[in-house]
Amino acid sequence: MSGIKSLVKDTAVYGLSSIVGRFLNWCLVPLYVYLFPSEEYGIVTYLYGATAVALVILNYGMETGFFRFANKEKDPESVYTTSLISVGFTSLLFILLLTLFLHPVADVMKLPGYSLFIWLMGVTVAVDAFSNLPFAYLRYKNRSWRFAGIKLMNVAVNIGLNLFFLLGCPAIMKHSPDAVSWFYEPAGGREFGIGWIFVANIISTFVVLLTLLPDVLGRRYVLVWSLLKKMLAYSWPLLILGVAGMLSQNMGQLIIPYLFPGDEAMARSMVGIYGANMKIAIVMVMFTQAFRYAYEPFIFAQAKGENKSKAYCDAMKYFIIFGLLIFLGVMYYLPVLKHFISPSYWSGLRVVPVMMMAELCFGVFFNLSLWYKLTDRTQWGMYFSLICFVLMLGLNIWLVPAIGIPDGYMGSAWAALISYAIVMVMSYFAGRKYYPLPYQTGRIAMYAAVAGVLYAGGMMMESFFPLWITYLLRGMLLAIYIGTVGFLEEVPLLSPVIRRVLRKFKNS
Repeated sequence: MSGIKSLVKDTAVYGLSSIVGRFLNWCLVPLYVYLFPSEEYGIVTYLYGATAVALVILNYGMETGFFRFANKEKDPESVYTTSLISVGFTSLLFILLLTLFLHPVADVMKLPGYSLFIWLMGVTVAVDAFSNLPFAYLRYKNRSWRFAGIKLMNVAVNIGLNLFFLLGCPAIMKHSPDAVSWFYEPAGGREFGIGWIFVANIISTFVVLLTLLPDVLGRRYVLVWSLLKKMLAYSWPLLILGVAGMLSQNMGQLIIPYLFPGDEAMARSMVGIYGANMKIAIVMVMFTQAFRYAYEPFIFAQAKGENKSKAYCDAMKYFIIFGLLIFLGVMYYLPVLKHFISPSYWSGLRVVPVMMMAELCFGVFFNLSLWYKLTDRTQWGMYFSLICFVLMLGLNIWLVPAIGIPDGYMGSAWAALISYAIVMVMSYFAGRKYYPLPYQTGRIAMYAAVAGVLYAGGMMMESFFPLWITYLLRGMLLAIYIGTVGFLEEVPLLSPVIRRVLRKFKNS
């Protein structure tokens, strides 16, 4: 149980940076969607999706490889420096190649007039890839508070720069133009538009790198070729897994512009609407990411313990419990949350429940991945990711044009849910063969059924009651879900209170 408590604590701390950070970035969405039309915001969403894939390529599984070999080798320091040298070299090579072939890359991405934006995001992602290893080192050393502090600082700088460039500079130009005109006007001023978002990104990324320098400098660098070969052999399937997985996660944003030739502007508009509404579903993504940060060091550390099976099964159960709670909370209060985006984007609200369930399935799939990571069968992760990628690609190519303009993005949402659900089930059955664990599937299925009934009931209330009464009743339904979990899981403090209430209700 102490392992689960440690996982919960680390998830909470990592979640502080992930959830608070993403929430603060989420608060920028209203700024973007009110300042820019969906076509321009679609470019931002599209480039973010492309750079997410590039980040996985530039990390090529070395993060997970570092955790594996740092816990396995006698000299963890040499594992760290070998990883840093390798990723540092490939990141610099990426920047050089992107600079040399920038215009052909822009043409392939169907953004011929936005090559500067592509270069800014390319350099940003290369620096991010290198910075991920010092962040991994902090996780390995259980320095979760420093990790969270730097992540939050990055968010604060990025938000501050966004507000300065998009709101502050135009206001200053009206009253004291000399204060900012020396850099603002040569860059294009207000006409530079979404470009300022990418400028804010690259500056905040370099600030993070400077902050991480104490974890990079002041050590004896050793490149152990034999170790690097073993790490690459372990990690290359994870690269395929990661690329296929990230392409799957961002398939909608990346593929929609290619599915409507001749209607590129409308396609970018759909990408913008899809991306803006996915920001509402990002609460599930934040929870999953926070859990992932803590879970990878946790599973390799628990591999040495006696009660590891119980710890792994409890982690799965509580992940699903909290994931279902987040789903209910977001869907119950979506009429409030939707105001984070402009009304012109509300046509895409239908993707929110579908994408939240897709992300929950993806989180369960990530939990199940421990069996092939612990048994060094990482090629299975590659198989699952490739299957997911093929499913996602095929379903997008079929569903998006079938639904057509302007709602084709719904095809991407359903493609994500179907694909993640299939690979989740496949991974579960494969894990039962190679690394069987006594997951409490009956209990988990019961919680899912309870959440499903409460969701259906909460959604029907809106047709019968005023909105304020609906919110009140939905809050009561959330309390019922929490009470059910607290009672059955015998949560300290909560369970005794529920038992007393039930006894009083029975006696009355």
